[in-house]
Order: sequence, then C-alpha cells, then structure tokens
Amino acid sequence: MRLLMPAPLSENSVATRKAFGEALAISGDKLKNVVVLAADVSTSVMTHLFEKKFPTRHFNMGISEQDMVDTAAGLAMAGKIPVACSFAVFVSGLAWQQIRNGICYPNLNVKLVGSHCGIQVGEDGATHQALEDLAIMRAIPNMKVFCPADAVETKKMLPVILQDYGPTYIRLGRLPVSRIYDDSYVFNIGKGSVLTDGDDIGIIATGSLVESCLAAAEKFKSQGISVRVVNMSSIKPIDTILVEETARKVKMLVTAEDHQISGGLAGAVSEALCQTYPKKLYRIGMHDRFGESGKSADLYKKFQFDAEGVYEQVSNWWKSRG
Repeated sequence: MRLLMPAPLSENSVATRKAFGEALAISGDKLKNVVVLAADVSTSVMTHLFEKKFPTRHFNMGISEQDMVDTAAGLAMAGKIPVACSFAVFVSGLAWQQIRNGICYPNLNVKLVGSHCGIQVGEDGATHQALEDLAIMRAIPNMKVFCPADAVETKKMLPVILQDYGPTYIRLGRLPVSRIYDDSYVFNIGKGSVLTDGDDIGIIATGSLVESCLAAAEKFKSQGISVRVVNMSSIKPIDTILVEETARKVKMLVTAEDHQISGGLAGAVSEALCQTYPKKLYRIGMHDRFGESGKSADLYKKFQFDAEGVYEQVSNWWKSRG
C-alpha cells in the first residue's frame, strides 16, 4: 500500500496548467530536443513561459489543432520531443483523426496537453467544457493518459513523461487547486497513491475532484466513518493492483471525476475490476449530459462536485446500503 500524507488543503492553491508551464520551461534546459506547439492559446496553457526562454523552439500554430498535431508528428519523426498544447475539448475532439492515424498508429513520441477541462471551465459553457477527453484518448491504442491532482504532482509528472517514450495525453485544469502533495512525492507511470486510508468507503478520484474527496473524507471521519481516498492520476495505464486492493478493503467503492461517468476514470476502474473482483461501483461525474455556462464554483455546487456535494452523494449511498 502506498500511503502519502497530503498537505493542508488550503495551502498554496495553484492551477495545474500554471505548474505545467513552469515545469515545461525548466525541462527545456535539460532536454534540448523538446519543442512546444500551441494552438493560439500559449498564455492560457502557459507555454509562453517556455517561449520566453526558448523562442526558436516554440511554435504558435494558430487556431488549427489538426495542423498542430500533424506538425508535431513530423517533428517527432525528426527526433524531437514535441509537446502540443490546446484546450482539451479541441485537441481531443478536432484533432482526433490526426492523433489516431498520425501519432498513435505509428507510435510516435508526441506529448499532447489538454487544458481547461471539465465544467471547471465555467462561463465558457458546454462547447468548451471537455467532459469526454479521457474516454476519447483512453480508447486509442498506444496512448497513455494522465490527470494530475495538484501543482506538485504536475511538476513531478512532466519530467517523467518527457523521458518516457510514446504518445501521451495530459489533462490539466483551468482554476487553482489546493496543494495535496509535498515535495517528497514521486510520480510513477501506472501507479496511484493512497492519500487517506480507511475500511468503510473507498473513493478513487482524479484531477480537481481529489481535493473535494479529501475534504469530504474529513467530514466522514468526524462521524466515525473511515474513508480511503486514492488519487488515480495515471488513467492509462491504471494501477490495477491498487484498484483491486481498494475494492477488497472497503465496504463501498466510489469513483469521482470532472468528466462523463462513461469511458473515463469510472470506466477504467470498472474494466480493471470486472475480471478479478467485480464490485458495485458508485460513480460521481457527469451523468450523460453536457455542462452549462456559469461560475465554476456554482457549477461544482449544482452538479455536486464540490466537497459538500461529494459528501452528500456518498453519504446518501452509504445510508442506502442498509
């Protein structure tokens, strides 16, 4: 069991996209063959930090994700490590065919970054709220898929991914999230981490909902209910050993994600369990519907993605078990 003590949730809130931009600029010093492509959103996805240090290695491709992905494929064939960045809904949706046929089919070393995911995007509304990107990317052969929970994990994750070979998708958030890990954290591909341990309820979460789940777990603790919270930042490959271990350990199993409940984390967890330890799974996420425009905090409250909403959903399920 990998049990990591989380940092206080109110400490040092930083958006994962900001941490990505900072880590990318640092990685550029160490890896001279890293090049960055952005689809006219370099400020939003924070690649302007890399551009400032390495102007000849940063390419603004304009509002053209398909061109960006095909260009990244060519750069990979030339021996570079291209990092191609845009909003998650566009890089996963508009450029799907180019990603499938131009990157994954020949198994090229391209790193794709989708920022501004989920209903956390807020006022931009349903057209900009990527709620299907994990499912889209996870289904493509050769593609690895990751979603960091905080800034520390993002900064620890990026160097590992840049050193690893193959097509990769990293999902980032728009808004600041609380610091969960301290600097001793080590990211490993295909591994999750246990943040709090318990025998009653197990919540496997990813991305921004990890913070909500940790806060909900504290409320359950005050009632004498123990909750194991697992951060599953490696969606593909997923930590099947930890998933099964958690399912066997707890009385009730839950997944939580700012994504459709079909095809994303919930789908990956279900697939991991179906042949080894089938168990009833409660899923927190979008239930086959689009998002809507509104302030991020209001949307998280409405769809019960905030700490109180996660607590209420899990509490109701827990009580319904009889």
